[in-house]
Amino acid sequence: MMKPPTTPDEEYDFYAQPENQVPQGPPRRRRARLSDAIPVRFPPELVEEIRRRATEDDRSVSSWIRRAVERELRRPA
Repeated sequence: MMKPPTTPDEEYDFYAQPENQVPQGPPRRRRARLSDAIPVRFPPELVEEIRRRATEDDRSVSSWIRRAVERELRRPA
């Protein structure tokens, strides 16, 4: 067995092998679907920073922004 993947390329190679595609553990329910899209505009320099951080976290920009908003909403006002 290969070592656990640590980079996106290693992860791709790991899961390309059929023996690593067998589900593990009990099934998990998916969250409810997302609701309506909300258009938001950011200055170009902020967009670049968001993209950089999303890439560092191996997330989509939308997922990264959603997580940032969820964190902010959990913070006391």
